[in-house]
Amino acid sequence: MGICTSAGVIRDFAGSYLVSEDNMAFGRPTKYWKLDVDKVCGTGSAAWDKAVHDAYKCRPHNLCCDNCHSHVALALNLMRYDNRTSWNMVNLCLRSLIHGKHVSCVSFLKTWLPFLMLTGALVTFILTLNLH
Repeated sequence: MGICTSAGVIRDFAGSYLVSEDNMAFGRPTKYWKLDVDKVCGTGSAAWDKAVHDAYKCRPHNLCCDNCHSHVALALNLMRYDNRTSWNMVNLCLRSLIHGKHVSCVSFLKTWLPFLMLTGALVTFILTLNLH
């Protein structure tokens, strides 16, 4: 998960103390959630860019507690997006799942096909166990 600057440059953590720009760690984006700069407390795009910059400066990155989701949440908290400071990994994930839009039909398949295949294999395995 990454967040764009007002100029549209995606910032994403690629590892500890390593921020990539327009080169996300896990490939090209498959889904996006367009946020409204008018919901930022402060001077619009200037406040947005400062919050994005401050959220990504000189920070460690770890998979469980301080990951790309938490850095995006920090940026939203710093800019007081939607007049809130309670953004976190969980509500950000849920809101992006609900409000996000897929880039294309192929991106939809890239996002959901592995999950559906794994779920199908698991259901088949469980049904096979129950039949014996």
